[in-house]
Amino acid sequence: MIAINQVNQLYGGTQILWDLNLNIEKGSCTCIMGRNGVGKTTLLKCLMGLLPVSNGEILLNGKALHKQSAESRALAGIGYVPQGRDIFPMLTVEENLRIGLPIRKQRLKMLGRENETHDIPEKIFELFPVLKEMMHRRGGDLSGGQQQQLAIGRALVIEPEVLILDEPNEGIQPNIVKQIGDVILKLNAEEGLTVILVEQKLGFARRVGREFRLMEKGRVVASDKMDNLSDELIRQYLAV
Repeated sequence: MIAINQVNQLYGGTQILWDLNLNIEKGSCTCIMGRNGVGKTTLLKCLMGLLPVSNGEILLNGKALHKQSAESRALAGIGYVPQGRDIFPMLTVEENLRIGLPIRKQRLKMLGRENETHDIPEKIFELFPVLKEMMHRRGGDLSGGQQQQLAIGRALVIEPEVLILDEPNEGIQPNIVKQIGDVILKLNAEEGLTVILVEQKLGFARRVGREFRLMEKGRVVASDKMDNLSDELIRQYLAV
């Protein structure tokens, strides 16, 4: 599915990623974990084309991504929910969701599903009913949890085969954290969506993740099934 091979990344003269290797299998739900500053967000930005890699390669289904634009990666089927949500606060909920429709139209054509709706899919409102209720509210007027639901909904509009989330629960009330977890589990288990998320909350990671990747100093240092995330690994790479 996704293969990241020997990737290095320098930011402002400082090297952040060091010969990083990472493999993500189709249909998996993988939590990328580690202390602050180990390169987790940088890794996701490189995967999305928001930061260039110095060398190495990023492959999706065997095809090179690392020299393609961020828009091309969305067209290839990668949906991205950045840290801090990054919605458009002056646009309405509907306008935020409609931003992804041109990519959706192209993706459906590529998938041979051009007869399906090119409008906002009803599935978004089934997953997040509050978005339908607030279609004409400005994004900036929503609560933090509602903005995160909007950001995830916007990423799903393009019909991705991979969904990347960077700390989706940061600053969000517990009831919406649970709802987001339920949505991730549903999309992964029932629709086979491949999910990659950076997550600091160990309880949430264990609830939704099927696999983990631990990072330290710009490298992946441990990979396994989530059930095998031991207390020793937590002490060594996650405890503060």
